[in-house]
Amino acid sequence: MSHRLAHIALIVHDYDEAIRFYVDVLGFRLIEDIYQPEQDKRWVLVQPSGGGVSVLLARATTDIQRTAIGNQTGGRVFLFLDTDDLAADLIRLRAQGVRIVREAKTAEYGTVAVFADLYGNLWDLIQRPAAG
Repeated sequence: MSHRLAHIALIVHDYDEAIRFYVDVLGFRLIEDIYQPEQDKRWVLVQPSGGGVSVLLARATTDIQRTAIGNQTGGRVFLFLDTDDLAADLIRLRAQGVRIVREAKTAEYGTVAVFADLYGNLWDLIQRPAAG
């Protein structure tokens, strides 16, 4: 048996504002945006430009879901995004008004900074050491 993680759900206030952030600010690709009339919701998938697991932007529809927006992991880093140019990405994110929570620092697995998405979820932005 073979398995792979395909999508992760991220609870959002609004589909369109989330799409704008993930596509226009983070540079993700919009993979799918399909209206599901029977449930009055959309199936919205975005994916980092380099591929990998896609993010399902799931609009909150209940009070419990709304309370989880921006705090899906209790304040811990939620998602981990690899990059091949951390310095350039930080400049671009700052120019877009993204809050950098922790400046870049070197760790055994690479150089990492932490940013908050439009809802406050924390992301590690990681540049891995060059192979060789």
